[in-house]
Order: sequence, then structure tokens, then C-alpha cells
Amino acid sequence: MHTRDQVFAAAVFKKVSDFHKANDKAAHKKYGSMAHKLPVLIRTAGLAQALAFLEARGNEDQKQLLSDLQAVLKQPKLVANSREAQLDEYARLTREALAALLWFKRFAQSVLKVEASDEPGDDNGKSA
Repeated sequence: MHTRDQVFAAAVFKKVSDFHKANDKAAHKKYGSMAHKLPVLIRTAGLAQALAFLEARGNEDQKQLLSDLQAVLKQPKLVANSREAQLDEYARLTREALAALLWFKRFAQSVLKVEASDEPGDDNGKSA
């Protein structure tokens, strides 16, 4: 039997590795940057509002993060569920999303090579 963190780590590593192989460096930055920002957005605005924002305003790479999060949490309707859930279910969804996003953030750093300070389109003075 595996812990929740082990299950999340394995699933997220697969998703991020697949994204890395299928996309270019610019896409990596957009996906990875959102992986760093989404937990903060969830803590400040709440799960439902943060996911709705990402669904409505994110670019395709950022929306892929949402899709990957839904797959890892086995919640294909995560955005709708977060809007309609009762308080205890909403709190559980929030805890699980934040736990999974910790792994997205770590693998954005190690696999995609995107740091929290990296912004899409900004190399921070580094040459390619």
C-alpha cells in the first residue's frame, strides 16, 4: 500500500514528464509558472474561484495543468465539483488539490526547469 503522497508523486511525475516530451521550452514555462502560482491563488481566492479563473483565462498550456490536476485527483469535473460541493467535500478537494500541486511545483522545477521567479517569455537575463 502506498501513501497519498506517493500516489500523487508518481502520477504527477508521469503527467509532467509527458508534457515535457511533447512541448517546447516556452510551453514548459507557461505550465511550470502556473504550477507555482496556482497553490497561492487557491489559498488566497479559494479553490472554486482559482480553478474557474484558470479555466476561463489560462492559455492552452495552463489549461493542460488543470486537465492534469483533474486526472491526478481522479476528478474529471473538478471545477464544477468545487463550485457545488458542500463544505466538508470542498475542504477535502482543496486539501487534495494543494497536496497534488506541491508535486506539480516540484516537478516543474526538476523536470521542466521552471523556477517560481520564471515568467513565460522572460529568461531573467539567461541566454538560451
